[in-house]
Amino acid sequence: MQKKPIKNTLNIDNRLFVRAEYLNHKFVSGNKLRKLKYNLEFAKHQNIDTLLTFGGAFSNHISATAAAGKEFGFKTIGIIRGEELKTNFKANPTLSFAYACGMQFKFVTRQQYREKTNEDFIKNLKEEFGEFYLLPEGGTNELAVKGCEEILTEADSVFDYVCCPVGTGGTISGVINSSNSHQKILGFPALKGDFLQEEIAKFATQNNWELITDYHFGGYAKTNDDLIKFINNFKSKHNVPLDPIYTGKMVFGIYDLIEKGYFPKGSKILAIHTGGLQGIEGMNQKLKQQNRPLIV
Repeated sequence: MQKKPIKNTLNIDNRLFVRAEYLNHKFVSGNKLRKLKYNLEFAKHQNIDTLLTFGGAFSNHISATAAAGKEFGFKTIGIIRGEELKTNFKANPTLSFAYACGMQFKFVTRQQYREKTNEDFIKNLKEEFGEFYLLPEGGTNELAVKGCEEILTEADSVFDYVCCPVGTGGTISGVINSSNSHQKILGFPALKGDFLQEEIAKFATQNNWELITDYHFGGYAKTNDDLIKFINNFKSKHNVPLDPIYTGKMVFGIYDLIEKGYFPKGSKILAIHTGGLQGIEGMNQKLKQQNRPLIV
């Protein structure tokens, strides 16, 4: 596993800076590289050669795990939500990529998928597939948080606010743990609901954080034309691509908060770009079917 991914902090407007984590690896990019780093080291140490994990049709985690398995010598198994995908998964850009990397799939119903943390469900998977190293959905566990603690460096103490997209809570937990006490960590959830507060509290060692819950655009994988227009304009102006699930919503939210005067005058803001760009192709498939503007 790469020890020191490329660090690239982009100056957007002398107030907002973007940490381009998506540049740290071609396929296992952004926070996924961070989350997998110590998990793969531990699996190697345990002499386990198979990774099993969970995800949906456009999961960044599924794509990254498959690519990491291919690069670092692991067999990979993906438990995929949506039994209907079994017959046409090659038409799905995320799943077709994971398959090309050697990932074996097991497609389950949404009801079955909700049992993914159940002991009997895991036991049945071990009976079916044999010994494996279990990576949770989204990749969040203690080792993943440890990897995400390496996103911030001592030089980042100059920032007053650090903003992070939130899916399962692992990335922001690592950022919180490595932040300075004078910094405020803002999380922008991609999902509706307040359950993430409890999830983050399991791993976070400081209280200098807050979730901004006004920019999920209706929930996970939900978008509107204003968001798509913002993503396209941001890339055109700054040459920084944003994904519509996580980073696009976060940066949209930051700009909106700046306009509303949320940040005190003179504040320096760092936005963590966690990757997820592989999901753009799948989102564009959906947008095209709906005769809506595409992400360019």
